[in-house]
This record gives sequence, structure tokens and C-alpha cells, in this order.
Amino acid sequence: MRLAAYAFYGFALGLLLVGLRELLFGFGENRCSMTYMFEYPEYRRVQLPRRVARQYPSYGLYLYGEGAYAQETRGLKLTGAPVLFLPGNAGSYKQARSLGSVALRKAENLERRIHMNVFTIDFNEELVALYGGSLRRQTQFLHESIKAILRLYKDRPDPPTGVVLVGHSMGGVVARALFTLARFNPRLVSLIITQASPHQAPVLSLDPYILEFYSTVRHRWATRAEDLRNVTVLSVGGGYLDFQVRSGLTALSCPIDDLNKMSVVATAVPQAWLSPDHISIVWCKELVLATVRAFFDLIEPETGQFTESPERRMSVLNYHFFRNPVLQAEEAQDAPVTFSAPPEAWKEVNTLRLFYSAPKEAQVKYFLFALSSRRKAYSHFHCRSNNMEMTSWLYGCTQMSGSMCVQAVDLSAQTELLPAYKAVTVKISELLSMSHLIIDASNPSGAQFVVECELQREESLTVSVQVPHVLSFGLTASDISINSSGLLHTLQLQDFHQVYQAFRITITSHCKTTKERLPSVYRVKVPWFHEDSFVMASIPSVSEINSMLHTSRPDNTSSALLQIHTAPNCQYKVSIRTSFPKVLGQILRFCGPVLPVYTAVVLLLMIRAQLSSIKRSGHPVEIHEGMSKFLQLHKLELPVLLLLLLLRQSWFQDVWSSLGLPAVDALPLNSVEDLSQDPKTSMQEWPRLVSPLLCVIGASIAFWGSTVLRVFVYFLSFFLTPLHSVLGGVTCGSLALLVSSLLHLYRVLRLQMTERSLSHMLNLAPQKVSQKSENGFLASDCQVKECNGSPLLSESVLQDVRDDLQLHFSLSTLFTLTMMLSIPSLIHWKHNLRYWVHLDPDPCWPHVVPLLISSVLLINCNTNTLLRSKLMLNMTLHLLLPLCVGMLAFCPLHIYRVTYFLSAALTLLVCSCYF
Repeated sequence: MRLAAYAFYGFALGLLLVGLRELLFGFGENRCSMTYMFEYPEYRRVQLPRRVARQYPSYGLYLYGEGAYAQETRGLKLTGAPVLFLPGNAGSYKQARSLGSVALRKAENLERRIHMNVFTIDFNEELVALYGGSLRRQTQFLHESIKAILRLYKDRPDPPTGVVLVGHSMGGVVARALFTLARFNPRLVSLIITQASPHQAPVLSLDPYILEFYSTVRHRWATRAEDLRNVTVLSVGGGYLDFQVRSGLTALSCPIDDLNKMSVVATAVPQAWLSPDHISIVWCKELVLATVRAFFDLIEPETGQFTESPERRMSVLNYHFFRNPVLQAEEAQDAPVTFSAPPEAWKEVNTLRLFYSAPKEAQVKYFLFALSSRRKAYSHFHCRSNNMEMTSWLYGCTQMSGSMCVQAVDLSAQTELLPAYKAVTVKISELLSMSHLIIDASNPSGAQFVVECELQREESLTVSVQVPHVLSFGLTASDISINSSGLLHTLQLQDFHQVYQAFRITITSHCKTTKERLPSVYRVKVPWFHEDSFVMASIPSVSEINSMLHTSRPDNTSSALLQIHTAPNCQYKVSIRTSFPKVLGQILRFCGPVLPVYTAVVLLLMIRAQLSSIKRSGHPVEIHEGMSKFLQLHKLELPVLLLLLLLRQSWFQDVWSSLGLPAVDALPLNSVEDLSQDPKTSMQEWPRLVSPLLCVIGASIAFWGSTVLRVFVYFLSFFLTPLHSVLGGVTCGSLALLVSSLLHLYRVLRLQMTERSLSHMLNLAPQKVSQKSENGFLASDCQVKECNGSPLLSESVLQDVRDDLQLHFSLSTLFTLTMMLSIPSLIHWKHNLRYWVHLDPDPCWPHVVPLLISSVLLINCNTNTLLRSKLMLNMTLHLLLPLCVGMLAFCPLHIYRVTYFLSAALTLLVCSCYF
């Protein structure tokens, strides 16, 4: 039995390690370029009103500067546009140096006298992602800081009316929380850019305060959406290298018609196309440059301050973070364009495809595609070019004169920048007023480039491919070959729309003839969220794409797409296989934060197994045996599934709501929209199938964690034995939960030392039959007792000590888990000890008293006292299983509730020992 248990939990541990490896190391290295300071950075503290300084002694406001600029702003006489950086969880205010330094270098290189003043807030590096009690204070201090910043500009002729906010991680959530303050003027902030900020939900809900904070922010932005339409918010997710905040949490939940609220993943940002980790998103040069360029484009030259036009903000952010059509919106010519080129510069293309390589000599060149005879046969026109000088390069001709176009409309704004070239695709059906399409292939400075264009039939270039089932384990593959006669092919990946799916896509390309070609670009496009990823490959080559999703499909209308920008007259073979290690990585990415719930459930089941064994045989079972026999998943999952089925009935929902019972927590494997719905009304079938796997992984954590703790206690007892007589009567004070766990750990250590001493002495002394004392030990702590001048030892005494060791080791594991769940508030209290002694608010206070009482009373509990309690022992055995089911139903999204359930279980154990 023991070998089978170790094999089973070893296999479960292997699954956990494989998933962790894929989660932490399965996406390659960080390709972000570092940002550097060219001069020594300085952070000048901004003096706040005395009232604010007294109210927030641990916070501060600083102005970033370097070199000469730092000297010029020593007196805080500022003329730039204010930008305020907000650090996140345990973040430093000095993280603003990347944004501030790049903005300073950008301003020095501009002819216009515009620049930015970058401010940053010191939040004392608080762990606000784990302890939510400080989030409200940070929000209020942010409000005071904005008012202090604007006061610095009051003597300017054109003072700013607001401040632009850049928030990293929880700093972005705090920025949006500003609008929940009763006295906050929304005009003070019109633009917020957040970096890897979990807007949907907290990563870990370790206390009720963080959930209350999120609920307030969510309710404010949902109920007052009309009032906040002029506030532009851009949320940038980190991608798969950010395993701390998954990108699905960074999506903004706003009305579909509110275009001022935008979400994007860094892999889809033009000129970046990479994934930074959670910290490097702050200093990633590619993303910092996109942010700074957008800021300078938003500054009005006349006033030197940020524009107040929501349309202008939306246009600039779309340009830098979504499409980057090379042509700025204000540069696009709405008025008709006229041409004055000579007739020899014009050439009509009579074929379906154009390939043109510009010569080294400067020249003017235009290509014409007639549309009148091709409207019915072709649906789209696609064109791409690398290194082209002209920003406006595609036109629709509205007036012809012979073989020349004299008047046209600029269509270049539809261009999209890809990793290897810029490309544009237009629908021919939308060009009814135009007779020809014009490609401007001029190179006035003699630069060389390539232009490739073609007329397309969308239906002939789009192929549907059924992806393998997620449980195929990579044994089957979906293969398709593409004989490329065009420039763009699209594969519709049927049924690829859930976050638990993960595929390894292999694309092999080869051509019959060897010549210089533009590289191929492979793009995984997700229609419902801006999380596209790109891979650039030479020809011939073999490329692998690991394809997963950050968000599930919100409806049944679409699946992910694979767009292949191909080279003409080449062959591409695409093979799609399920990657089971990546599937495990996805499950851990989304459900890893709820593993403490399953670990607590397994520990309670282990306690139940030991109590049942004590009732039946008088001895508790060992940990591995208890976990193996009593890990009955059907008794945990079936009640939850039944409850979910009942909650789909309207009458049961009404009864449930009238009783004030909480909603059933769903595992976070759903789309953004599904997570915002009432869990009572959604079945969540797939997450309930994942739940048994999580339960097994949680059991492996409990099994191996308790094994490691057991080994640690065993070896620690060797060191404590010589000091036992000295330290036996000494106690130390600490926080309540830490004390309760240490008390039981010390109890286990004493039992372990006693067990080892008795085992050793039984091998040396003659064995006699004896009776144990009331508390389960011999009179001299279960070691040696003189009886008629001879030592009296007994195998039964040793067995009793071992029974108590098994029981108290399980109890110590429970107390250790409650301590670990409360550690964030302890760290926060210690971090701010120089400012205040009392932690306010304190998430631990509701269960401190019952846990302390339980810890003290359970210290003297043993198997004898449990055996004498028939009624309460039976009741405890029957109630522990419902407590486990309750944890699975109500704790995955409210992890702090685990401590409540464990407190209830420990209270039942106390009653079993004394009643």
C-alpha cells in the first residue's frame, strides 16, 4: 500500500512539475531590449501639504530627472506635460526611470519645445496584490498627489488640466479606482495606460478587502459607463512570459461600443511583437518607445499639454499599439489626391499578380490595377512591401485620363505593419466608386525595396482545419498542405477557442527554385481579443509555433485563425498536434492560484481518515494510507455538480438568494464575459472536469509537503534534544496565527524526540508491561520509570506515542496552512511597523480567537480522549466531508474563506476531544 501511494503521488507530482516547467520556462527567453540611463537618475521629492504628509507617512511623491534637466527642475518650476507613474505590488517608485529617461532623450531630439515631466509615487513597496487593506489608502494618496502636481503648474500661462497615469500591475487597478472616490473630479485624469494590471480579478484573493475593492471599482465603471466615456484607458498585457498576471486578467470589461477602452497583449503591439515578463514590461524598450511616442503625439504643440480630444487619443493609441499603418491619422488625406507624373511613369498590370523590385536609381513609378472587369471574380486586393519610402502607397482612382489617373483617394490608412513588411488588404466590393487601384512604387531617394500585390478570392485562400482533441496527447495530428500560388492563406482552426487547449503547430516550407524572397510571416489571430502572436521565418525552413489562448471565446461564432503570409510558387505543410505539457501549463496558469483550496480539502480528508481509524481500531492511520484510502473524488465533486444543476432552476435560485447564501465559485477557465456573469446561472462543465485533476495535484502537494515537513521535524528533533531541558519552559510572543502554528510544531517536535528516545531505549532495556498515564505518556515524559528498582518500558507506550505523533502531525499541517495563508498580512505589518503597530484593517481578526483556542486545547488532545468521545467524534466524522465540499464550492475565487472552513473543522476537533 505504501509503495502504491508513493507511486501514485509521485506521478501526480510529475504532472505538477511538467506543468510548472511549461509555465515558467516553456516560452523561451525574454527578448526585450534594456533601456539605459545616459546620466545619473535623480528623484526629487515633492513636498506635500502637512495634513497629507501626516496622514500618509509611508508614501511619497517624486519628480524624475537626469543631468541638466534635474538641475533645471530643482526648484520645481515646471513647463512640461505631467505624467505620473504608479508602481505595483512590491514595486519601487524608481521603476519610472525607464519611462522618464526615454521621454527625456525623445524631447532632446525634437525641434519642437515640448517635453514631459515624469512623476512617480512611492507606495513603500507594499504587497497590495496579497493584502488588500492598503488599496484604498493608495487610491486616496494618488488623489492627493494629482492635486499636488497640478499646483506646481498654477503660475503657467497654459497650465495642464489633468495628469496622464501610467500604472504597472496593481498600480493600474489603483488608477481606475480613482473614479470611485466621492470627491474626485474625473476631469483630472483623461488617459490611463496600464501595464500587466489584473483588471478582471485579483490573482490571489487572500482577504476580503481586495475583493471588496475590486467589486467597488467594477461597479463604478459598469454603472457610470456613460460618464466615463471620455476617459481613455489602454491595458497592455504581458503575454505568456508573465506568469504572475495572466493576460486574460488584463482585459477591460466595458461596453462594446465604448471604443475609448482598449486592451491588447504585448505580442500584438506593432514593432514589439514580443512577450515581456511581469517586471520587464516596465523597462522593455520596445514597449517604452511605443508609450513615449504615443505621449508625444498626444501633446498639442500650441499649449505643450496633452490633448483633451478623446478621438485624438483613440486614434494615436490605435496607431502605436494596434495597427501602426505607417501613416498617421492626421497625415491621411481625406481630400482627393491629384497626380502630375508623366505618362511614362504609369504602367497598367494586366495579370493577377505584381512583383516589382525597385532599382537603386531614384524614379517615379505607379502601377494600375483595373477593377471593372474583376469585381465579380475577385473579392480582395492584397499588397505588401518592405523598406518602402512612401507612407502613402495605395490609392483608389476616381478619375482617369487616358492611361493615367488624375484624381484618387488615399487608401493607405488601412495598412498594417507586420514583422517583415507592411501589408494592406482591401475589399473590392467597397470600392464601387473607383475604377483602378494604384500602387505608388516611387523611390525618390534611391532606396531598394520589393512590392508584391495580387487579386484574391477569399474563399479559395481560406481552409478549415479541425484541431485535435485536447485529450489526444499529441498522438494524432491534423495535417494540411498548401501549394502557394498566392501571398496570403488563412487556416480556420475549428474548435480552437478555449484556454485549456494548447497546440504545437509545425510549418515546413520549401520552394522548387532558389531565389531571394521576402520572408514568411505566420500569425495566430484571435478574433475576440487582441492577443495575436507572430513568427517570422525564412524560406526554406521548419518553424514551430506554440499556440494557446489568453481568453476563451465569448460566443459560438468564431475560432482562432492561422494566417500564413506565403511566398508565391512555394509549398507549405502545416501539422497541428496537441501539446499535453502545454495543456498542463495552461491549467496551472489559470487554476494554479486555487491549489491551496484543494490542498486544504485533502488535509481535512486526511484528518477525517485518522479520526475514522481511531474510532474503528483505536489507532490513527499513517498519512500516506489516509490519503490513499479516503481521497474519494466522487464524494467531493458530485455534490458540487448537483448544486450547480439545482442553481440552474429559477425556483432554487430564488430560495438560494433569499437565504443570503454566497454564489458558487467557478474555476477561472472561462471567457472574460463568463467570469462576469452570475456563477449560479452557468454550468461550467469543463472546469468541473478539471477539478478532479486539481484535486489530485493538491493531494500530491499535501502528501509531499507533509512528507518534507515530517523529515524536517525528524532531523530537527536531533538538534533540539540536547537543548530540550533548557528550552522546555520558554515561550516567545508573535502574531496569533504564527504562535498557534509554532505551538503545534513544538508539540510535534516533542513527540518526535520522545518516539526516537523510546525506540532507542527499547533496544537496550528489558521490556515489561506497563500502563500509560492519563495524558498518554509515562510519568517522566515517556522515557524511563523506576519500578521496584528496574526500568519499566513498554511497546504499547511507544505505540501510543506514535499514534499521538500521527494525529498531531496532521493537526500541525493544518495550522501551518492557515499560517501560510495569513503570511501576506504579516509581511505587510512588519514592513510598516515603524509607522504603526496595529494593522488596520486586519483580515485575520475574525478567526484569530477560535484558532488560538483550538491550538491551546488541541495540544493536550490524544487518541485516548478521542476514543472516549463517541457522540462528538461521530458528528465530526459526518461534518468534515460537507466542509470539504463547501471549500470546493465557495473557495476557488475566495481563497481567504479556506481559513474559515479550517477554523470550523478545528473547532469540531476540540469538541471531540473534550465533550
